[in-house]
This record gives sequence, C-alpha cells and structure tokens, in this order.
Amino acid sequence: MLAVKELGHVGLYCTDVQRSQDFYTRILGLTVTDAHPEGHIIFLSAQPESEHHELALCPGRDAPVGARVVQQVSFIVEDLADLKQFYALLKSEGVKIRSVVNHGISLAIYFYDPDENVVEVYAKTPYKVPQPFSEDVDLDLDDEELMRIAETGSSAEYPQLI
Repeated sequence: MLAVKELGHVGLYCTDVQRSQDFYTRILGLTVTDAHPEGHIIFLSAQPESEHHELALCPGRDAPVGARVVQQVSFIVEDLADLKQFYALLKSEGVKIRSVVNHGISLAIYFYDPDENVVEVYAKTPYKVPQPFSEDVDLDLDDEELMRIAETGSSAEYPQLI
C-alpha cells in the first residue's frame, strides 16, 4: 500500500512571528534555517544538518490568541533527562504548562506557545501501551520510578483519555 514515510513539517500562522521565533529558538532550541527577508515565513529545524525545517512560522493569524486552530505540535526529546531539563526551563521561563503526563509509550509535557497553541515535548519509552492513554505524572520523581509508572500504566480502573 502506498503511504507517506513521516511527518515533514508543520506550519503555524502567528500573531507576532518574531515573538514566536524567539519562543521556538530560545525555549525549544530550534534553529532558524531560512527566512523571507521581509518576514513572510521563517523556517526552523531541530536537526538542520538533515532536515531543512520541521516548523514554519507565518504572519497572518486571523483567529484570536487561544482559538483552537491547532490540536498540538509535538517534538521528541532524546531521553528522560532532557525532558526534565525542558520541564525546568519551561518553569523558569514562566511558560504556561497545561499538563505533565504518562502515556505509557512516552512521558510528555504539554504547554502553550505565544499564540496559545499547544506544544508537546516528549521522551519515548520502550513500552507498548494502548492509546489513547494519559495520566498525570510528577517529573520530580526519580527516573527509575517514572519508568516503572510508564511500564505499569495507570493504577486507576479507568485511565484518563485525551
């Protein structure tokens, strides 16, 4: 069967492209790979050596900030240590965090960008857990405990669905 290989990139309309560029470069560490001289589009990548862009920022958002126009934009981090570092950074920068969750297949932080789009950073786990599955988790727990929680899933009879 014919199928695409993977997600190439996501494009977001922004109310303030420069503010969004600052957020995605400073908070998530993305690299600007190209930009229109007049700011009509900015391309960013987490792996600029191999992928020109995974995110494109464009001016012209005509929906109010906070309007539900994007379900989420998700970024994978290397490991649990990086996820915890992002958690500390988000808190220190005053970024509004929506939730920190165990999906079984991953541990994730959901937060808001300057236009209140939901952004996720997550660390994969080796576990197979049927989705959708989501329960709150405390990233201040030690790594061994977090991985045990991810592997065993929810202790609740009916896990919270996304």
